[in-house]
Amino acid sequence: MVPHVPYHHGSRAVQDLVGVREAADHVGRSIGDGIRPVAAAFLEIQPMLVIGGADPAGAVWASLLTGEPGFVRATGPHQISVAGGPRRADPLAGALAQEGTPVGTIALDPRTRRRMRLNGRARPTPRGLAIEADQVFSNCPKYIQKRELPPGAMPGRPSAPRHGVKLTGDQRAFLAEADTFFLATVHAEGADASHRGGNPGFVHVPSPYELVWRDYPGNSMFLSLGNLTTDPRAGLLFLDWVTGMTLQLTGTARTEYADDGSRTVRFTLTEAVETFGASPWSWTAPEYSPANPGQED
Repeated sequence: MVPHVPYHHGSRAVQDLVGVREAADHVGRSIGDGIRPVAAAFLEIQPMLVIGGADPAGAVWASLLTGEPGFVRATGPHQISVAGGPRRADPLAGALAQEGTPVGTIALDPRTRRRMRLNGRARPTPRGLAIEADQVFSNCPKYIQKRELPPGAMPGRPSAPRHGVKLTGDQRAFLAEADTFFLATVHAEGADASHRGGNPGFVHVPSPYELVWRDYPGNSMFLSLGNLTTDPRAGLLFLDWVTGMTLQLTGTARTEYADDGSRTVRFTLTEAVETFGASPWSWTAPEYSPANPGQED
């Protein structure tokens, strides 16, 4: 019997191009549809969850959901609930108000450099969201900056979102100093949310309409780049870890493969949404991952 491999042809094409199909098959065995007790316990201590998907018009976004620990929890071996759901003004609010919306989620804990991804179908509930899992898996701690979370949420409410079709000077400066962002991508059967990290400056902003970053070696799955091979739509989420401001970007992305084996992703902006105070949490300054290129051990 041929074992089930959780990859579509886009991911397979990238794996074959890079020469990591065997490694991808090995790692792919860790992808299941069940939430193990250790994963359920991890979710229950998280103060934030990133969710990715397409809005009713087809634009792809990554959004930040926050709450007191326990706002995300497993409600069965194949389902999680999210209390509160997205803000009414969030770009994904309309899609998440519908039944069966394909979503990708990632719970990333800077305190422990652990992360867990769960992809599936969302539906609204009286308290927020429920997500039925199709894929559940964890990733290594590579490129995650360590941060602590002092107790107590910041007072105040999120501002009204500010929309734009190009990046402002302040936004470009903020992106150029970022050490972390989240990437939402989609394919014919679902969606995915992943993490990208590096030292400040790993994201380049050559114009008000374009972002560029190097794709660092990872787990060989190539879920995100595989999705972009078949569907270039993408959503990016940047968080100001101190003030709680979020900058959400939607557009398209393509991957460039160099002869030396390096990969570069170029993102072209369609719309930007900036929200001050979107997160109530203020994290400490980062301890950069020793895996970051250029980082001293």
